[in-house]
Amino acid sequence: MIFSPSWRRRAALLIGAASLALSACAQQEEAAPTAVPEVSVVKVQPSQVDIADELPGRVVAFRVAEIRPQVGGVIQRRMFEQGSEVRAGQALFQIDAAPFRADVASADAAVRRAQAVAARARTQERRLAPLVEADAISGQTYDDAVTARDQAMAELAQSRAQLRRSNVDLGFATLRSPISGRIDQAVFTEGALAVAGDTQPLATVQQIDRVYIDVRQPAARLEALREAARAGEGNAGAEVEIRWGNDRIHPVRGRMLFSGISVDPGTGDVIARVEVANPDRTLLPGMFVRARLPRLSLPAALVVPRQAVTRDAAGKEQVSVVDAQGKVHSRRVTTGDERNGQIVITEGLKSGDVVIVEGQDRVAAGATVKPVAWRNPAAAAPAGPAAAKR
Repeated sequence: MIFSPSWRRRAALLIGAASLALSACAQQEEAAPTAVPEVSVVKVQPSQVDIADELPGRVVAFRVAEIRPQVGGVIQRRMFEQGSEVRAGQALFQIDAAPFRADVASADAAVRRAQAVAARARTQERRLAPLVEADAISGQTYDDAVTARDQAMAELAQSRAQLRRSNVDLGFATLRSPISGRIDQAVFTEGALAVAGDTQPLATVQQIDRVYIDVRQPAARLEALREAARAGEGNAGAEVEIRWGNDRIHPVRGRMLFSGISVDPGTGDVIARVEVANPDRTLLPGMFVRARLPRLSLPAALVVPRQAVTRDAAGKEQVSVVDAQGKVHSRRVTTGDERNGQIVITEGLKSGDVVIVEGQDRVAAGATVKPVAWRNPAAAAPAGPAAAKR
């Protein structure tokens, strides 16, 4: 095929223009700056951190009173509603009091008789006193009169004591609550025979407007528990948060009792006792709850979000730190306790360090980055049922 000269010139011009265009594009790509990656960072600052252990605990009544008969007899009446609140001194059971009223009447008659005998003996002694002084009677006769008087007075005192005892037994026929609290179901009903000294109580009253929560801990934590309890002695005890099984928080915080820390001789576990107000009676004896016991207080701890800590090829914990020039450096750290998504750094960081929280997987050590402030999604979450649970 033969091309004309004019066609060859046009083709050469087109090829030249295309070459110029490609060259210009390449120059633009070389001149365009490389984009600097953004990473989310936090600046490490010392803060107060209180570490607590959340452990299961069992609710125990503040006080327990077992209602037991002190005299025997047939129960005539039960004077309370089962499961109701009773007050101290309230009558609960009535035992047939007729035999005890008869004993009181008999003891009262014995007192009257002893009073008469004592009055006669005193009169006799007074009459003989001047006669013995005038030697009208022998001294032995007068001594016998004095002895009879003293014996009559002793018998009067004994009869009065028996009367008081009979009145006490009569009072025992009405069984009363020694404390205020909630009474459980009665074991005995009307017509049952109450026996003094029986091992089984008629009913039980438990004071639960305040309760104890017993929490078991390893024995190694004994000293830490004592320190926490001792630290709170000046302000009514170290505060303890109580949680229900459904993660609901008890409205009133408890306090750890310094005197309530003991060791179970069977297992060797430490039992920490927490006292908590229970005005609504929602905590019942025998229930299991969770208690956040204070373990450690760090006044100037360095903490970072949990996701800021990664592991290197050797499995060692590390964080990525951004220096003043925006360059990334890997730094090994030693971590401590974790609380609410924040982990304590015990070694490897200092105050003012800028740590990458998100984006460290996209950059390598020595790379230049653009740090932006990290926003905690938990803090930005709307206040709803889920947030209320936390």
